[in-house]
Amino acid sequence: MTKKAQASLKPGLSMRHVLYLGWKLVILVSIILCVLAFVRIQQYSQLTDSSFSTALPRKPRVNVDKAKFSIYIHSEPGFVFDESTTRSAFFFNRQLNNSIKVAWGEASMIEAERLLFEEALQDPANQRFVLLSDSCVPLYNFSYIYKYLTDSPRSFVDSFLDKKDVRYNPRMSPVIPKKKWRKGSQWVTLIRRHAEVLVDDEIVFPVFRKFCKELMIFVLQRRPPIDPNRKNLKLQKQHNCIPDEHYVQTLLAMNDLEAELERRTVTYTLWNQTKANTENEAWHPFTFSYADSGPQQIKRIKDINHVYYETEFRTEWCSNNSTSVPCFLFARKFSQGAAMRLLSQGVVGNFDVSAILEQPP
Repeated sequence: MTKKAQASLKPGLSMRHVLYLGWKLVILVSIILCVLAFVRIQQYSQLTDSSFSTALPRKPRVNVDKAKFSIYIHSEPGFVFDESTTRSAFFFNRQLNNSIKVAWGEASMIEAERLLFEEALQDPANQRFVLLSDSCVPLYNFSYIYKYLTDSPRSFVDSFLDKKDVRYNPRMSPVIPKKKWRKGSQWVTLIRRHAEVLVDDEIVFPVFRKFCKELMIFVLQRRPPIDPNRKNLKLQKQHNCIPDEHYVQTLLAMNDLEAELERRTVTYTLWNQTKANTENEAWHPFTFSYADSGPQQIKRIKDINHVYYETEFRTEWCSNNSTSVPCFLFARKFSQGAAMRLLSQGVVGNFDVSAILEQPP
């Protein structure tokens, strides 16, 4: 039988070749069937998607009542937020038309803030005004933050007396007396009446603009000069006043409004003290990376319930209408990767991250 079967094959073909060709045919047919099945599935999916899209509305990506908030953005002059520059429709055309060029450490910082508050005050429905940066993230969902802020009749302004202060310029007196000079975070949350005080100010702001400037000062070096004929001096560029850390606090103090404040910010910042070199020290806000932004790190921030002000020996226990609450609603500074981790892992609430990952239309 074996010989007869072999004899019936065409010359040059072995049983191995026949099996090989047979398997190739089976694989080819399988591929064709898979392609046909895939095409049919795609056609069916498109058909069902179109039928469902007409019958059922798409579920909103962000569960927020648009009537409860409005956004105002101070950006570079001429920059427009639209479909080509942002993936969030909430930012479309929300930039100020009268924005200015801003330089760090100069009065232009607080001038930009005043422009934002002035624009927001045009809408009488706006009752709470929260100043944030592009590196801030919320720690809670919108409903919690909204209730937290609207339940309080006070502004949240980090404000304290720095007994070691060297920024006050005596030439500000008598318009700004030294006893009213305050320091704090620029990330303030104001009630409407305090925002109006800020915008209507025509006394304190001009003094800040005039005297809060960069100074070129000489500092004696610790090391002896190489050339004994040269003076052992080092030119440094420093600021005698960081206006955004003093303006709102000092203005409200001068208007005797401190009793109407929760003297703390609702935006958390981790200050990282690093030595730039052997002679100078500088404080910098720590930037949270992807690795620093897990649930445990965020929980630690959310669990903070008091702030200690060393220069005043004051502990500010965080409360809202005499009720103990977490201190912070927002945190900064977060990198883009860190923010995406918070959103994708639902650390700060449910959010469809595809809403900002998808390409603009």
